[in-house]
Amino acid sequence: MSTPASILQQYWGYAQFRPLQEDIIQSILAGQDTLALMPTGGGKSICFQVPALLQEGVCLVITPLIALMRDQVANLQRRGISAVAIYAGLTNKEVEQVLENARRGQYKFLYVSPERLQGRRFLEYCDGMPVNLLAVDEAHCISQWGYDFRPAYLQIATIRSYFPKVPVLALTASATPRVQTDICDQLLMQQPNVFTKSFARANLSYSVLEEESRQHKLKHILDKVPGCAIVYCRNRKRTRQLADLLHLQGISAAHYHAGLPPEERTARQEAWIKNEVRVMVCTNAFGMGIDKPDVRLVIHYDMPDSLEAYYQEAGRAGRDEQKAYAVLLYNEPELDELQERIAQQYPTLPEIKHIYQCIMNYLQVPVGSAEGLYFDFDINEFVKHFQLNITITYSAMRILEQEGILQLSESVYLPSRAMFITDRETLYAVGETQPALDPLIKALLRTYEGIFDIEVRVFEKQLARILRLQEAQVTEKLQQLHQRGIILYRPKKDEPQLCFLQERLQAQYLRINMERVEERKRTYTERLHAMFRYVRNRQTCRTQALVAYFGEEENKECGICDICTARKRKPLNETEFERIAALVMEQLQLPMHLPLLLEQLPGIEEDRILDVLQFLVSEEKVTRDKDGILKMK
Repeated sequence: MSTPASILQQYWGYAQFRPLQEDIIQSILAGQDTLALMPTGGGKSICFQVPALLQEGVCLVITPLIALMRDQVANLQRRGISAVAIYAGLTNKEVEQVLENARRGQYKFLYVSPERLQGRRFLEYCDGMPVNLLAVDEAHCISQWGYDFRPAYLQIATIRSYFPKVPVLALTASATPRVQTDICDQLLMQQPNVFTKSFARANLSYSVLEEESRQHKLKHILDKVPGCAIVYCRNRKRTRQLADLLHLQGISAAHYHAGLPPEERTARQEAWIKNEVRVMVCTNAFGMGIDKPDVRLVIHYDMPDSLEAYYQEAGRAGRDEQKAYAVLLYNEPELDELQERIAQQYPTLPEIKHIYQCIMNYLQVPVGSAEGLYFDFDINEFVKHFQLNITITYSAMRILEQEGILQLSESVYLPSRAMFITDRETLYAVGETQPALDPLIKALLRTYEGIFDIEVRVFEKQLARILRLQEAQVTEKLQQLHQRGIILYRPKKDEPQLCFLQERLQAQYLRINMERVEERKRTYTERLHAMFRYVRNRQTCRTQALVAYFGEEENKECGICDICTARKRKPLNETEFERIAALVMEQLQLPMHLPLLLEQLPGIEEDRILDVLQFLVSEEKVTRDKDGILKMK
């Protein structure tokens, strides 16, 4: 008889579980609703995959991340486990086939987005589907008080009526006590077991540095801490600028954001995973679902707007349990800017209606249409076309999503499709008059059943192998057949998609619950101010401050954060202070940046130099300009 341990060994090759994993698994096997809070990289997926494999039926996994959905399905399939995902790229017929197979018990895991649960077709197939577990990933998205609320998550509870005896496992890496309670309430959990792995990371050293010149500090930190690194930035432009700067300084770096072509994103991610590139400079679009245990350093060049986001991103360092560092750079003007941007994060009703009308004009969507349809949508092109503020636009679209009106998704892979739109006699004539196209026509007919009746998925690589051509040559010939009216050919694409969750309305009839928006604005402001308190903190151990925010008491100081290490340092005596001060003043006869000053004073602890320098600046014996250049006054 199989046990959790034997399943773990058989499919994953691990001899034992990580802390809490087996407790969570036993709770599920006992039929208990369960909430699991485990840090990023803590092995959450094992907690639903193992119990699902021990039972008859299919595990329904609900996740908002298409890329993560694909990765987990591919990983399960490599282990010989039947798994499938339903995402926007599938036709209605393909979705129905997957759901029918799931109802017949042909899969162990069915991955779906929360939006899919609302569809009539999906609910019809739920009747009789042998579901053994409902696993809800990124469960904090169900709470309006969480940092990443998604309204589609509120519909998950309705699915429980189809599977009344099936337990629910809710998984998240970060949730405050208020959000934890909300998760349990919204998912209609009955006396749930709650498992919380400590938010403290014994191997991760947190530091916060107030810096006027962050570029120089970035280079200094990367020189000081060897190994693989991630640098998080708030905007796309800065990722490119910093990666280029690091490259010029001899540091192997690449940049990454959601606006890059899919093949570039994949190539850069792979190069970083293989350690061909040391530093990934990126927006928060990078990192989700990436399991790289040997990241030694995560630097936040720009401050996140919540401790939840910071904890998740910083937590990508040191998953191998070896010493790692999380460094956050900030300055007071940045905090003032974030405070001022609150109004842009929560635009007024007229602003929201104006942006909605611009979207309708941009996509040429008639009133009363488009419900359930997907459109290619590049938000950067859109704001340029209408000369809109990008922050206000994105925020308005987020509110429209939270109100169940439309949804801007991450890049959705849509495979190529083709269908013959001419009769067989004409097709025969084309083969006679255009011999160069005849082999492709025959290959399409032989390879893709039903291509005369419906649009079918076609794969250029497969056709290239059959015809012994390059993929680009096959694509060109498919385009020629399309232009001649022989086939309908839709090339593959992987772009952001805008989906209408309800039919298009006239902007004046758009209904937005602004009281609810105002409440979300208040909770956002609270989260932002908690972030401010964290960076301005000079007394409390960083780990203690972080875990307290998530409702955990940590009596022991970490001993390795910037606060703890500063406390352990012996104060400078007068003689030593004067010696270092004299050396600093001697070096600053010529203006220089801090990294160069530190290089000029080898053998003296950096923290000692910084303490002396801070005193000299406060006494106005040394000045530091806006570019971070130090000089004697």
